[in-house]
Order: sequence, then C-alpha cells, then structure tokens
Amino acid sequence: MKVQLTSHVRLLVSALLAAVLVFSVSLISLNAAYADDLDDRMEAAKEKQAQAQAQRDDLENELAHTDDELAKAYIELQEVQAQLPVAEAALNVATKEYQTAQREADKLAKKLDDAQQEKGSLEDQIAANDEAMDQARSGVAEMARQAARGDFDMSSVSLIVGADSTEDFVSRYSMNTTALRSQTKSLDKLRETRAVSRNAQVRLDAVNDIITTLKEQADAKVVETQQKEKEAADAKAQVESLISQKNSATQRIEGRKAAVEQQLKEEDANVASFTDEIREIAGLQEDQRKEEERLEKERREKELEEQRKKDAEKKKQQSSSGGNSNSASSGSSGSGSTGGSSGGNSGGSGGSGGGNSGGASGNWFQWPTDYRVVTSSYGWRLHPVLGYYRLHAGTDMRTYCGTNVYAGRAGTVQWAQWKGGFGNQVLINHGTINGKNVMSSYNHLTSFKTQAGAKVKAGDVVGLSGNTGLSGACHLHFEVYVNGSTIDPMTVTSR
Repeated sequence: MKVQLTSHVRLLVSALLAAVLVFSVSLISLNAAYADDLDDRMEAAKEKQAQAQAQRDDLENELAHTDDELAKAYIELQEVQAQLPVAEAALNVATKEYQTAQREADKLAKKLDDAQQEKGSLEDQIAANDEAMDQARSGVAEMARQAARGDFDMSSVSLIVGADSTEDFVSRYSMNTTALRSQTKSLDKLRETRAVSRNAQVRLDAVNDIITTLKEQADAKVVETQQKEKEAADAKAQVESLISQKNSATQRIEGRKAAVEQQLKEEDANVASFTDEIREIAGLQEDQRKEEERLEKERREKELEEQRKKDAEKKKQQSSSGGNSNSASSGSSGSGSTGGSSGGNSGGSGGSGGGNSGGASGNWFQWPTDYRVVTSSYGWRLHPVLGYYRLHAGTDMRTYCGTNVYAGRAGTVQWAQWKGGFGNQVLINHGTINGKNVMSSYNHLTSFKTQAGAKVKAGDVVGLSGNTGLSGACHLHFEVYVNGSTIDPMTVTSR
C-alpha cells in the first residue's frame, strides 16, 4: 500500500537529511585544528625547500673544486633532505584525509545498515498488519453474511416473536449482543490496524528516501576513500623513495670521503711545490722566499680567523631567524691551495697565501672571459662535506665549455701544461710591477691556444675553457700571484 508523503513527513525526511549533513560538518569541525597544523607544517616544509633550492647554485660553486662524484652525491643529499620534509608533510596530509574519509565512509555504512534494518522491520510490520486486516475483514464479512441471512436480528419484535420461551429470548438476546460486540471490536481493530499500517508505510517511504540518499553518499564516499587511499600510498612511496635516495647519497659520500681527503693532501703537496716553483721563476732569493712564506702564513691565519668569525655570526643569525645552513661544522684548517680551492688539512707550508700582497691594487688585468660574472670569489671556504676550511685562492668566472679564455695582461707564457688539480693550466709571467713580480694562471682549460715561451698581449686567446683537474663544472679559475703569493684577483682586475 503506497501513501503520498504529507507535509509533516517531508519535514521528517528533511530533518533526517539535515542530521546527515550536520554529522559531516561536525567531522570537518573536529578535524579543522589538526588540518590547520598540517597546512602550517606543509608551508614550513615548502619554505625550507625553496630556501634550499635558492642555495643550490651557491653550493655548486662551493663544490666546484672538489671531487665530482663527491660533489654530485652531496648536492643530491641536500636536495633530498630539502624534499623529504615536504614529502613527509604531504604523507601526513594524505594519511589524515584517507583516515577521515574512511571514518566518514564507515559512519555512512552504519547509518545505511541501520536504515535498511529499519526498512526490513517496517516491511515485516506492514506485512503483519496486512494479514491482520485481511483476517479482520474476513470476520466482518462473515458477520455481514450472517446478518443478511437473519442470523442476527436485533429488533425487539423479532426477538420477542421469534422466542419460544423466556429462556430462549434471553439466549437469543445474549448471543446477538455478543455478536455485535465482536463485530464492533473487529471493525475497531480493522480501523486501528489500517491506521498503524498507513503510518508504517509513511515511515517506510521516508526510510526509503533516506536509504537512497545514504547510498548515493556512501557510493561517492567509497570512491573518495579509494582515491585518498591511493594518494596516501603514493605519498608513502615518495617518502620511502626519498629516504632510499638519502641513504644512497650518504653512503656514496662516506665511501668517497677518505679518497677525496687523500687526493686533497696530495694536491696540497703539489701546490706547495708549485708555489716554490713560481717563486724561483720570480727570481726570489732564499731569504726572500722565507720572508714571503712568513708573511703569507700570517695573512692566511688572520684571514682564516676573520672568516670563521663571519661564518659563526652568519650561523647565529640563521639560527635565530629559523634558517638552516648547508655548511658542515668546521674542522681542522688547511694550508695549501688545490686547483683554486685551497687549504686542506696538510701540515705543509706550501700553498698560496691570501691577501693583497704588497698592497697590490689597480686595474692591472682586463677581464679574461666573455662573461663578466663571478661564480665564486677569493677567500676561505668551509668545505661542506669534509668539514674544514680551505682557501679558494682565486676567482671563479663564468664560462661555458669550449669558450675563449684571454690573457689578462701582456707577458710571456711560462708554460701551458697539465698541473694536477688545476687541470690544463696556462701560466703567464708579467714581469715586475711596483717592484714585485706578477704572474697569472688560467686553469681547468679544455685545450691550449698558446705554448711556453710565447709572447702574448692582453686579450689574446690562450685556451678554451673546460672542466679538467679538480673541477665539478666548466668554468675559469683565475689566479694572480705577487712574488709567488696569491692575491684576490678582483682587486687588480678591471670589471
């Protein structure tokens, strides 16, 4: 039996649907604070990642004169460490969203199950009512037939005339009264059962509408939950992949450290020999060489102490502002220069010292490349992997592989040959300036465009830029020597 929904039933349906909506909204409210926290963590992680990416170029320049394999592994490690917090935050968000969706799906499933159970109960009740009404209708119909046959004639005349005796009259009257009461009860029960059945049908219609709505919501939530589960699984896989990359890069770094440290020690020894060679070429006597070495050592120690103070102050500022540093903690300081990166932990006295030796200044040199960009300046550097200071004894200038490198000043080519960590090197002797010998070197070249003994003018091509020796990318490492000691080339080079 189908009954049209009345206005109060529609209100009931609306109330039930509103309850479902309130349930969803309440879940959102309960999770709002946690979601805000996840958003904050995600933003913080992204900010750190952006900072790390901005520092990548600086890091590559710092590692330009270290072992290529070590540099690549360290840069990869830094990138992974920058990506990992973002991936972990994304995993937290995805996991939370999946868990929330799953809980909502479970709640909807429970509501749907309850509604279906109520539907079954109402259908059973309606079926029972229908059966009761059928029975009641059968009873009423039978009594109607009996009345039609005259079995229940309740008129006074009929009862008196038809009675054979007083006892017969009483018996007839009692029987007819009982039949009437039974008929009345049957009719009342029929009306009551019909009313109950009508109300149950109305409730059943409302429940069916609720079931339809819940099924739609449940189906949609199942799809959403499956998607959130996939997103969480993908986020987890991303985190696991980054952790694997991190471990791999760390292992490669640790496996390469010892070899690189040994390599740098050997280069320190080579640079010490190179420095003595330059001083001999400059014509310095033994006592002059010793004096230059002493002054160089004093300058080096002073500059190193100043650099350490600067780094400490920078680290303090970064710490107070919530930043992070890519540099490792400082270890033992070095004394040599290797292919432009100088220092190392060698105890030798060789190595080009720092400072503007002899107060050198002025535009002695013109720019030796076509690109007027400095990628790494002269000065002390804290090696981010090995953890100790090394002197970057020249200026790194932007060049691209195979581009021209020019003599910065007129002079005589002392040599054009391989020089260990410097790679292919051209050394030019410019003679005496302000009473001191001045030379310059052009390092990491791919090939030479001059030879030993050649006279060159400022601007002559002496080689093509490259990535030979202890270098991580194509660039020009330019050094200037005054009486055999390195100075900051930018103090004597025209921009």
